[in-house]
Amino acid sequence: MYMAQDINWFPGHMRKALNDTSDKLKLVDLVYETVDARIPFSSRNPELDKIIGSKKRIVILNKSDLADPNVTNEWIKHLESKGVNTIAMKAIDRNNLKNLNDITMQLMKDILDKAESKGRTGRPIRVMVVGVPNTGKSTLINSLAGKKSAVTGDKPGVTRAPKWIPTGGRLELMDMPGVLWPKLGTRKNQVVLAATGAVKAEVTDIVDVAYDAANLLWDMYPELMSDRYKVNEGINDPYDRFLAMAKGKGCLMSGGRIDEDRFSRLLLDDLRQGRIGRITFERP
Repeated sequence: MYMAQDINWFPGHMRKALNDTSDKLKLVDLVYETVDARIPFSSRNPELDKIIGSKKRIVILNKSDLADPNVTNEWIKHLESKGVNTIAMKAIDRNNLKNLNDITMQLMKDILDKAESKGRTGRPIRVMVVGVPNTGKSTLINSLAGKKSAVTGDKPGVTRAPKWIPTGGRLELMDMPGVLWPKLGTRKNQVVLAATGAVKAEVTDIVDVAYDAANLLWDMYPELMSDRYKVNEGINDPYDRFLAMAKGKGCLMSGGRIDEDRFSRLLLDDLRQGRIGRITFERP
């Protein structure tokens, strides 16, 4: 019987980052919370949510160019119905950045008007940027700053300490490390976080993650999966189907044996780069 181990990753610097977030929240006017648009539920850290509390915030459904647009629209309606300011965006898109700025200025209008009435014309807007690892936080900061101020990378955990970053405009950004939380919820929550790159690869079994992710995707997007991996939709056994997908992509060892490790890496790379198609693992 298939029994996968729990996936968890909560190193010491993440606990420190959560404490830093709590301490430094009073220094900012607004929070940008980056979320992976493909996993809008699993990529929202409940610990961060508690810390931010009633502070003004904008939830940014980032990497929306990789997500199912219809489901993204459902998430926007769902979150806004709960009073959460929400925007879907690709962090390097100029129009998306303008929309984010417009929402920011609207949210900050009362504070800016009050400052101006006291002669503080041009008062900066201080924004803390938070999110789980690999949700495009640093890419967003670099786009807003117009230069490479935050270190980016495909691996999670690149940013390790808070850092103020000027943008040359009205915004002053505080770049916070990406943080997870001690228990990552259900097996599905764990798998989609690992599959999209929020969890350090070294703490996961890559074949387990790819296998479970492939099954989730097959249930939700069978046509996309069948087309990408040249597999008949009639194969019902999940493991047989996984092997057929691997064979379809030529992941074979000597003697014709299936190279599951190689295929797992290929599938997860396809997922993260959007080669399978625009997919979203979770619906509101």
